[in-house]
Amino acid sequence: MKRSVNFAWGLYAIAAVTANAADVYPAKPIRIVVAYTPAGTTDILARAIGQKLTEAWGQPVIVDNRPGANGNIGTEYAAKATPDGYTLLMTTAAPHGVNPGLYRKLGFDAVKDFAGISLVATVPNVLVVNNNMPVKDVKELIAYLRANPGKVNFGSPGYGSTGHMSTELFMSMAGVKMNHVPYKGDAGVLADVMAGQISLSFSNMPAYTPQIKAGRVRALAVSTSKRSPAAAEIPTMAEAGVQGYVAVAWFGLLAPANTPRDIVNKLSAETARILKMPDVHSRLSDLGAEPVGSTPAEFDAHIKAEIVKWAKVIKDANVELQ
Repeated sequence: MKRSVNFAWGLYAIAAVTANAADVYPAKPIRIVVAYTPAGTTDILARAIGQKLTEAWGQPVIVDNRPGANGNIGTEYAAKATPDGYTLLMTTAAPHGVNPGLYRKLGFDAVKDFAGISLVATVPNVLVVNNNMPVKDVKELIAYLRANPGKVNFGSPGYGSTGHMSTELFMSMAGVKMNHVPYKGDAGVLADVMAGQISLSFSNMPAYTPQIKAGRVRALAVSTSKRSPAAAEIPTMAEAGVQGYVAVAWFGLLAPANTPRDIVNKLSAETARILKMPDVHSRLSDLGAEPVGSTPAEFDAHIKAEIVKWAKVIKDANVELQ
């Protein structure tokens, strides 16, 4: 009888600790790993969420940039972090959509090694060209590329990034060929497009919006099925002549697998609240990002569906596995 009582008391104690985990969380600084360079869309979103978490909870939220290998380095680091809610990952459609179908070997499992917190935002990719390129729209670009096969370089934030895959999809559907120059993030790509080191890029809109509005690059089209409210003058790819073209980038917050469920739920609820704040919603919308917010289960399901979708795109576009 005494053993049964002790066992029951042990279960009660474990349950009490688990139930109280979210009550005391966070008790120290939180780190959000960004697997890309600063100033890109992933970094912008992580800092926007982090700032509001700091204001709400009184604990510093630090953005930890760990770029390389199209997000694989930072993602693997986050996957192996202690699952206590103090190391999170702002992920993208690359490591948690494209990469499982693109790389023969990864140091993480995009599904099993993570717990979804929330889908944060969806983002159009925008096709921009250097101002010296002799094209004013997508039809002229296609004609120019067909007249100069394999002579034009395009940049992306990394091999297998949504920017890379959006361009591969464009080349496949338009019947053109360009040379890929991968970078470690949006900042380097954008700088080289403006400087004329590369001719064009097809990447996440928030990182490019300020330079588009300043006239430093020329935007030809967005990748979504509808125009972006942040730049309604830019046509969709379908409107510009590539019928059926759609490619949406997305960003979301994850925790390592086995992070206590009540902490995950607390983070998810707070992220959803932050994304509805007028100043956050306005800031992200002005840059071309559409704030979302989701439950952990919804985000987990989204990741699984994205892995299947991008594997088909990779196969259909004959993108070489790494």
